[in-house]
Amino acid sequence: MRIRSVAVTATAAGTLAVLATAVPAHATEYQSALKIKGIQYDAPGRDSNNCTTGNTRAEYLTIKNYSSGTTVNLKGYVVKDKAGNKFTFSHNHYLQPGDYVKLRGGRGTDSDRNNVVYRNNCNFMWNNDKDTIYVYKPSGSGADSHAYTKTANDPDKNGYITFHG
Repeated sequence: MRIRSVAVTATAAGTLAVLATAVPAHATEYQSALKIKGIQYDAPGRDSNNCTTGNTRAEYLTIKNYSSGTTVNLKGYVVKDKAGNKFTFSHNHYLQPGDYVKLRGGRGTDSDRNNVVYRNNCNFMWNNDKDTIYVYKPSGSGADSHAYTKTANDPDKNGYITFHG
């Protein structure tokens, strides 16, 4: 849902305050080219945090540059969940317009060519029932955020949700 600016007279200010509190937190639309395209929040198979035999690499967040003309460097961007687990992009990773990256759990080799960055952590980040995803710019301002629940947002129960197509 996109939040639109509204012209308000002094007599309607009270109505605006009521409307502003009625907008759910997960509906915030940031002015950012970088958006969460989708999330594989529940990795296929039986959950195992084991770095060698586990399936944390199958859990990923896809972030896409929806700009039509601006390249975005992910260095300094932060991804968090509601519990405060976080990942900071510590190296240059450039997303051309229309390009995307999959932020995967587990260990691996980051690759611009394969559009993948690894968290280098074998623990799952996203909850299988519900969670909130936050993406912050290096300045600390919000780039995108989405809340999800398995029952409300994943009708086919495949563990994947699309937010921005």
